[in-house]
Amino acid sequence: MTYQAFYRVYRPQSFREMSGQTHVKRTLQNALLANKTTHAYLFSGPRGTGKTSTAKIFAKALNCEKAPTNEPCNECPTCLSITEGSHPDVIEFDAASNSRVEEMRDIIEKVRFAPANARFKVYIIDEVHMLSTSAFNALLKTLEEPPPHAVFILATTEPHKLPATIISRCQRFDFKRLSSNDILERMKVVLEDINLPYEEQALKVIAQAAAGGMRDALSLLDQVVSFSGETLTLENALLVSGSISQDVFFEMVSSLKEKDIAKVLTSIEELSADGKDPVRLAEDLITFFRDLLLLQTSSDLNELLELISPEDKFTQLAHEFSADTLYTYIDILSKTQQEMRFSHHTKIYLETALLKMGQVSNSAVSAQAVGSAGIDPAVNEKVANLEKMVQQLTMQLANGVQPQGNAAMPQKEAARPRAKSNNYNAPVGRIREVLKNATKQDIHNIKNAWAQALSQLQKSQAALLAESEPVAASGSAFVVKFKYDIHCRMVAENREFTAVFSQALAQITGNMYELLCIPETDWVSLRQSFIKENGLNQKKETSDESQGSGSTDHIQEDPFLDDAQEVASEDPLITEAEKMFGKDFVEVVED
Repeated sequence: MTYQAFYRVYRPQSFREMSGQTHVKRTLQNALLANKTTHAYLFSGPRGTGKTSTAKIFAKALNCEKAPTNEPCNECPTCLSITEGSHPDVIEFDAASNSRVEEMRDIIEKVRFAPANARFKVYIIDEVHMLSTSAFNALLKTLEEPPPHAVFILATTEPHKLPATIISRCQRFDFKRLSSNDILERMKVVLEDINLPYEEQALKVIAQAAAGGMRDALSLLDQVVSFSGETLTLENALLVSGSISQDVFFEMVSSLKEKDIAKVLTSIEELSADGKDPVRLAEDLITFFRDLLLLQTSSDLNELLELISPEDKFTQLAHEFSADTLYTYIDILSKTQQEMRFSHHTKIYLETALLKMGQVSNSAVSAQAVGSAGIDPAVNEKVANLEKMVQQLTMQLANGVQPQGNAAMPQKEAARPRAKSNNYNAPVGRIREVLKNATKQDIHNIKNAWAQALSQLQKSQAALLAESEPVAASGSAFVVKFKYDIHCRMVAENREFTAVFSQALAQITGNMYELLCIPETDWVSLRQSFIKENGLNQKKETSDESQGSGSTDHIQEDPFLDDAQEVASEDPLITEAEKMFGKDFVEVVED
């Protein structure tokens, strides 16, 4: 006898052997015992959840010689012939290969004849959504008023494609995806039947890869058994299914907790080199964080774990994260997974998500370490400024002076220009920090890598940066000026795009820079104000005098001072002409 696949050999032959679908089994069994079966049923649900198997079991129970019964005996000639697929009164019809109206008319013509040697003539129409519109119309009237001896069972994975007139004439049963425990128990029965030792963690890997389908699980189990030797091991299951070991995820998440992003990205690179799909990696990471939440919630939920086993190291790792942090990780990965489906650069999206996750603060760890690590200095500075403002306002009120508008603000702050346009507010404070620490080497690195990084973007994304230019850079960030405010606002508000572009630059320059956006008009005023406040023009003159006198003292040269001096020394008429016609079309000729 030829070899048969597991999903064929171990197909359930009674309601008792079915895995899951309790609501379907109970309803059908009660109807069989009470003799209240109807003429048309619709079984809908994902693939491999038992629709066709349930239809055959129901057909056997209807025509069993011991009827009425809630279970077929599987011993009488009728049950045996239906199991073998040779009974003349139980007709299986594949709508995928017989979708024309002619095939449906042939069924309609024969349905009026009485069954040959059974109580009911049962028609099982599989993949019924593949029927043509004319075939549905031909079936409609017969389905509504069939002969008393006819029963129609329609099975489909896409019920939304069925006409509402067909659905309304059937009793509908929605089959759900099977749980990992149901699949696990069924695979144990199969392995015990063939006397093959196994590791339970290997079965969990197969159950997770099956995604709720029993047929997929048994097919994959069949493949792993053929690959394995005397024992079904975890390594064999991981290799055949393409899944990843829980220890790999443990190391990756531990590195993420320690903010060691370089190690996390290296792990992703190695997994991608081994042929792992980034979309599958994102899905597995979501499952891993979900399991950590279960371990963190209660030890009674260990049976619901899908990817990891309830070991001490995983329990300890789960309690080192706050619940909010894990929820944030899952949210970031879920949004990234949706975007990856419409992109060819899935690995970049996954790496960007991990970078974003690395910047999420773990509130639980921070709360425990607040005594030793202290408070963020930036927060201290903001609190000090607010306390100073409150003190000044209190003194003015005590002296009988009513503060109006921004009169209580320090004069130095009021004198600073506000880099503001009609559509976008530039981050002035952060740009000033970049200018304070700007170096020529950093801006040269950015400009040299600019064209190559743009070539890695999609055309629609690169168009946003067509009229932009990097103007200043420090060791951690760089400033880009935009000719058009709308482009500046669109780039600045698209956090995912800026992260992808910064990562593309990082792969070329070897340094991760943050992108800061500012309109061109705001940049000119902000730059001039910064040079004037810091006396950079005077430093430049001092530097020139020192070099002229032969001094060997080193004076730090500002990376954008020369450009600023040129702007400051330009004729107002030339500046106005360049604004009107553009610098490329204005040529200055000395008399």
